[in-house]
This record gives sequence, structure tokens and C-alpha cells, in this order.
Amino acid sequence: MSDNVFATFFITFLAGASTAIGAALTFVIKRDDFRWLALGMSFSAGVMLYLSFMDILPISFSQIAGDGADWLGIGVEKTSKIAGMAAFFLGAAAAALIDAFIPSHVHSEMLSAASQEPSQKGGRLNRMAVITAVAISIHNFPEGLSVFVTGLEDINVGMAVGFAIMLHNIPEGISVSLPVYTATGSKGYSFMVGALSGLTEPLGAIVAYLFLAPLLTNTVIGCVLASTAGIMVYIALDELLPMAREYGEEHYGIFGAFAGMGVMVLGSLVF
Repeated sequence: MSDNVFATFFITFLAGASTAIGAALTFVIKRDDFRWLALGMSFSAGVMLYLSFMDILPISFSQIAGDGADWLGIGVEKTSKIAGMAAFFLGAAAAALIDAFIPSHVHSEMLSAASQEPSQKGGRLNRMAVITAVAISIHNFPEGLSVFVTGLEDINVGMAVGFAIMLHNIPEGISVSLPVYTATGSKGYSFMVGALSGLTEPLGAIVAYLFLAPLLTNTVIGCVLASTAGIMVYIALDELLPMAREYGEEHYGIFGAFAGMGVMVLGSLVF
């Protein structure tokens, strides 16, 4: 696994830095046209769902079974699946717990307010942007940990997870920078706030390397991978698809999601 450390750090850094792409896109999209943003969200959701169920969970079951543990006395294969699915739901529960500290209306109010005149909503947009930047920073920390651990085990799957997280982070960069830009008119300041919101992702990788690396048995790796899948599925279903439907046209969410899955299928055939 040590051979993958630097490559995985790089993948995690790129995934986190992609918020800067979204921050830059703030200056070229119309304030009242979020269709491309909606398609990007749903595409990312499709990638995440495909990766979680088709790649990450099967690998996690195999990893847990690699230790030969049969704690339940029902066979190694069944025990590994039960442990993996328990970790999957714990990952989803952790994502929900983080979400509980984020006002559920913040993204919706922020983007709708961004389409209004700065004089009307300037102060409010600034406050919402700060709240969102903090929330996204907290939200990105476990994502960085997940990308890093996944990449240590299988660099190809780590790259795929990093790609999915990167797609996910681009609209997050927009969601932070757009209200700041609308409220202040400062391109430099709004870009900086949006770009910095993704830096907790490589921080999560550093924590994983410094504190978790000595503990990474097959079972621990398998459970972390399954938890990663739970986090990604929660993000896709609770955040990305609903927002894609809200900010796009009626079927943007489903079209983008299946497009994301299709790209991953094609990628698995080619690579």
C-alpha cells in the first residue's frame, strides 16, 4: 500500500482543489441560470451511486473476508457482508449527523438569493456564504479520508472515487463563491473563499495517514471502504439529486445520474 501513498495524496488534493474550479465558474455563469450546475450535480450523483454499489462495496466485502473472521458463526462470506453493510449504514448515519449541523435551507436560500440584486441581499448572502463554507469544510473532511484510504487499497478505485468527489466539489465551489461575488462584487475574495473551502479534504488524508495507517488491517480497510460507500450514497440521494431537480428542469436529475453511471460503465470496459 505504501507505493500508493503519494499518488493518493495527489488524488485527494486534486479532489479538494476542484472547489476552485467551481469558484472560477462563478464568473461565467448567469446568476439565474443553474441548469449546467444541476446537470453536474446529477452526473456526480450517478458516478457516486455506481461506484458505491458496483466497486466499493464488493471490494469491502472481499477485504473483510480476507481476515477469515467468522464472529457470527455463519460463515466468513456472510459475516463479511453483514459487517460491510453495518459499516455502510454507519457511514450514511455519519453523513446525516454532519448534515444535522447544517441548516437544511442554506443551499436553497443561498442560490435563490444570489439571483437578486446585491443591494437587496448583500449582508445576508455574506452570512450564508460563510455558513456554507464552514459546513462544506466540515463535510469535506471525511471525504478526503475516504478517498485516501480507498486509494491506498486500490489506486484505480481511489482515482474513480476522487473523480466522483471532484465532480461533487465543483458545484460546492460555486455555491460558496456565487453569493460572495454577488454580495461584494470582488472576484478575488469570492474565488479565495470558494477555493479554500475544499482544503479540508487533503487534511482528512493527512489525518488518515498519520493516525490510521498503523491500524489498517483488512477488516478495518473493508469497513472504511463500506462507510465511504454509505457517505457517497447519502450525499447523492440527500443532496445532489434533490438540488439537481430544484435548480434544473424536471428530468435533469435522472438524465444526469444515468449519464454518470454510463460513463463509469464505459470506463470500466476501457480500463
